Amino acid sequence: MIQELDLVALLADRPTIGLHRGDVGTVVHVYGSNGLYEVEFMNAKGDTVAVETMSADEVRAVDLGRVASH
Repeated sequence: MIQELDLVALLADRPTIGLHRGDVGTVVHVYGSNGLYEVEFMNAKGDTVAVETMSADEVRAVDLGRVASH
């Protein structure tokens, strides 16, 4: 289950807001139990690129254990 402050990866391009499949964002708010998340996407400098409401089928949780082992 995705929770606040979890990292999530975008599952599809969102060209209108400059995001691409695989971009990673931080969940800054979970809207109850209905599978909606407010996600902040930042660039390498730490500037916010977008803050978007995403549904559970638009993002997946990032497994930090897998990332760290590569």
